[in-house]
Amino acid sequence: MTDKEFYPLTSACVRALNDKLYDKRKGAALEIEKLMKDAVKNNDAETIKRVLKVVGEDFALSQNPNIRKGGLIGLAATAIGLGKESTKYINELARPVIVCFHDSDHRVRYYACESLYNIVKVVRGSILPFFNEIFDALSKLSSDPEQNVKNGAELLDRLIKDIVTESSSFDLAAFIPLLRERIYTKNTFARQFVVSWIGVLDAVPDINMLVLLPEILDGLFQILGDSSIEIRKLCQNILAEFLEGIKKSKNGVNFTGMANILIVHSQNSIEIIQCTAIKWLREFVVLSGRAMLPHMAGMLGSVLPCLAYSDEHTKSIREAAEQLNTSLRKLIEKEDDLPTPTQESQIKNTENVHSSFSKYEPSYPCVSIIIHISNPVQLEVSSVIKVLKSMLSHDAVQTRVASLKWFNLLLSKTPNKTFRHIDDFFTLLLDTLADPSDDVVLLDLEVLAEVSSNSVGNADLSSKDEHKLLKMKPGLNQYFTVFIIKLMDFFKNNKQILDDRGTFIIRQLSVYLSAEAIFRAMAEYLETDSDVNFCCTMVQTLNTILLTSTELYDLRSLLKDLKNKESCSLFVCLYKCWCHSPIAAMSLCYLSQNYHHAAQLLQTFGDLEITVDFLKEIDKLVQLIESPIFAYLRLQLLDTENNQDLLHSLYGLLMILPQSEAFKLLHYRLECVPKYHPSFKSSTGNNTHSQRKEQRPLVARIDFNNLLQHFLHVQSKHKLFKKQQIALKLQSVKKLAL
Repeated sequence: MTDKEFYPLTSACVRALNDKLYDKRKGAALEIEKLMKDAVKNNDAETIKRVLKVVGEDFALSQNPNIRKGGLIGLAATAIGLGKESTKYINELARPVIVCFHDSDHRVRYYACESLYNIVKVVRGSILPFFNEIFDALSKLSSDPEQNVKNGAELLDRLIKDIVTESSSFDLAAFIPLLRERIYTKNTFARQFVVSWIGVLDAVPDINMLVLLPEILDGLFQILGDSSIEIRKLCQNILAEFLEGIKKSKNGVNFTGMANILIVHSQNSIEIIQCTAIKWLREFVVLSGRAMLPHMAGMLGSVLPCLAYSDEHTKSIREAAEQLNTSLRKLIEKEDDLPTPTQESQIKNTENVHSSFSKYEPSYPCVSIIIHISNPVQLEVSSVIKVLKSMLSHDAVQTRVASLKWFNLLLSKTPNKTFRHIDDFFTLLLDTLADPSDDVVLLDLEVLAEVSSNSVGNADLSSKDEHKLLKMKPGLNQYFTVFIIKLMDFFKNNKQILDDRGTFIIRQLSVYLSAEAIFRAMAEYLETDSDVNFCCTMVQTLNTILLTSTELYDLRSLLKDLKNKESCSLFVCLYKCWCHSPIAAMSLCYLSQNYHHAAQLLQTFGDLEITVDFLKEIDKLVQLIESPIFAYLRLQLLDTENNQDLLHSLYGLLMILPQSEAFKLLHYRLECVPKYHPSFKSSTGNNTHSQRKEQRPLVARIDFNNLLQHFLHVQSKHKLFKKQQIALKLQSVKKLAL
């Protein structure tokens, strides 16, 4: 070591600078500081450069840690001695120190923090060109295993923050890529460091962090799930400040750019992240309105499952999800059903706007706003339906209910676009009738009713053979016929659902749609069905619903009076189907006051097989006769002279019944009839009493003889079916015996 080698530093200064003892290094630093002051005073740039080379390159970048420490303290002393002139040599001063931030010796890292702190105190804003490198180093030093290093880094960090806050030349755009990278750190201390910096930058009046928020929002939400309560709270506060800023800001907020980030985090398993993301989405929908429509499918996929949360600790998530779902529903408007603008029309609209505002500068802000308005955002119905289909298979009842409500909304607000995809979800709606939840089935029926009655549904269904089986019904579209056919097939293949839910389903449909159309369509279907056993079961179910349900009062009144052609046509249609169940046919005759034909039917019962099920059906009819529905029939029993056929048919039922409770009930009722002496009818239906002439002219035109022949024909099918069943059983027994 020679004086010439480290000129202008003396040998004594060099030895002191490399000494292990801090005090000796401190003394050498004071000597360098004085040397630099003299050089500045004498305008000796050569000496300054020579000293910077010695302490910066030879010492600070030495292999010996003690020499590196000396170099770091020497650089700080140089900066202090140079004063304002330090800004001219900022590269030579800062670069060696930044390198030492990554030194393997923790003491060197500490002295690097101390050295740069002193340098920055002198150069202030001139250090900003090195901000990214300093930030990168400090983000790592914030989680240094040595506490002294962390303390030194924290002190330097505070000083850098002060400089950035007071500076107007901070390059935020250049910093964001580094921040975006560092924000994904998993270290708690590093996360705290990053979040604190975001808070500082957001507090600077000249920096609009909202513009660059999409770059860091994902990382912030990940930090929100940190295991440290302190970090979570700090991040939560930062996010709250950003959201408040978004509410106050009128422009510069990229809602759609952040929407996908929020949608991803709204499905996070960490509750605080999920709840915060959903609340943000709700605010975005409120603030930006229909601009969020392109993200509707993603938002629904996130929010609908949350509606099922029932635990106390997830209550806030469910409430936020409910609010978001309500806000999303409000976005759907009739204009979403208009034809989607083509790309050519959008280009044309844009060109028209540009030509209209050609007098403005190209960057004039109103141009972009008006262009946005000229191409209104529309709901992408197909993607929404795809999500709703998946939600309809969700485990949670609340989610399935919400999905069906959305289907109803789409059919109401956007029927044209929704019906384009009807084949994608129509079968799924039918399958949902098997759902174990009554609430789901109720809403499903409401949706199916809307599908069946919406005028848009009158599209050409010529490719479907099944719709030709039934006639079109007034006020309903062709999907109604398809629905009824599918529903009847569904009942046929799911007998348990018919037993458990059949009555509930048909009654509710009668509320949403025309009960007359439903019963007529079902009767037409059953009349052509070859499965007589299913037909009998279905007729008995329909008959019970017809005679007992309050929802069908108007239909009963229509059949009771038979005042017009439509009601008579309905009676004939139902009768032909009701022939599958003799007692149901009798009930229909009683309801429609066709007592003469009821007596004719009774004459044929002697040729039928009287089974236990047959007697049970008579028992039910007797109970119904005692109900308020047949009050008019009971009153007509007082007029024995004009109601011989009614009395005869009732006595006939009495004779068929064994002496059971139903027998006693009907017997007591007939005992109340004044002065009645039943007369026996011949096979032709004539008796000694005069038969009251039918007072209803349209009913008189009905060919009851033809209906009676149809009844006998249908009953012959049942006899044949029973014989075939017996033959199959015998054949099976023979095979087992062999």
